[in-house]
Amino acid sequence: MKFAIALFAPAHLPSSRRALRFAEAVIAGGHEIVRLFFYQDGVHSASANTVSAQDEVDLPAEWRAFVEQQRLDAVVCIAAALRRGVLNEEEAQRYQKPAANLGAPWELSGLGQLHEANQLADRLICFGGH
Repeated sequence: MKFAIALFAPAHLPSSRRALRFAEAVIAGGHEIVRLFFYQDGVHSASANTVSAQDEVDLPAEWRAFVEQQRLDAVVCIAAALRRGVLNEEEAQRYQKPAANLGAPWELSGLGQLHEANQLADRLICFGGH
């Protein structure tokens, strides 16, 4: 089965951990993830500047490692990211900001990528949100 996974919650909420564990189970079960899409506060899971408390799991680091190891298509919504200060090098330069905090393996793109993922997948699973 092909899955698209959308994460709406920030890294410090339990739904982000549940999303990661679900994604790991999808791969372990022999299924495919056509795209991970980070939207709304979920974009913080892709930020290189997120620091987890010493007694907490570093979910942004775990997401990064999982995406890299599995070579997944991991998209961060550009509009949501810009509003929350999550910028790649190109956007940091464009908006004359002092630093970027989003790099590989993440890709900034539009909401159309979520729509496309929904078309390509058998199931769209969403975590978090309002």
